[in-house]
Amino acid sequence: MDSAVTARAAESIELAALLHRCGRADQEAFAELYDRTCARVFGLVLRVLHDPGYAEETTQEVYLQIWRMASSFDPAKGSAVTWLMTLAHRRAVDRVRAEQAHTQREVAYGIRVLGNEFDEVTEEVERRLDQQAVLAGLATLTETQREAISLAYYGGRTYAEVATYLDVGLPTVKSRIRDGLTRLKKSLGVT
Repeated sequence: MDSAVTARAAESIELAALLHRCGRADQEAFAELYDRTCARVFGLVLRVLHDPGYAEETTQEVYLQIWRMASSFDPAKGSAVTWLMTLAHRRAVDRVRAEQAHTQREVAYGIRVLGNEFDEVTEEVERRLDQQAVLAGLATLTETQREAISLAYYGGRTYAEVATYLDVGLPTVKSRIRDGLTRLKKSLGVT
């Protein structure tokens, strides 16, 4: 255990020295720093982004940031690895936020552009057809299943409230609803 701690401490000192040299624009030090840390940085970024392509781009951005900010590293505030991983994590989170904002802008634009093409008549017809299919499916259930499902899903009651209302046990209500929903799914062709 002591050898692992000693190795980590030595690595931290070596990486801090490399960062100090990078801060003075030492390209060889930067290349060595990259070789020794890129797998860890990329791994962290990939865990945040879940996309290898974005992770590669973001890792490249992280190392550009490291090159530019190496002179600001202060070993008194933390280890070199912690500083590198903090930069990587922040950059990855920024990438996630940027992608989310981009998606939201695209959705908002799509709603503005395509919103005028919304066909209320078609939507109403589809809604009524769905409603008729559900009503026909409910008709295939037993009276007890239909009543339990109606109270829970249309009446907004909890299973316990349905059990109290119907004056039956909670397991009976759960069984009726489960069996009824299974039967309803089959009648609607839902898998």
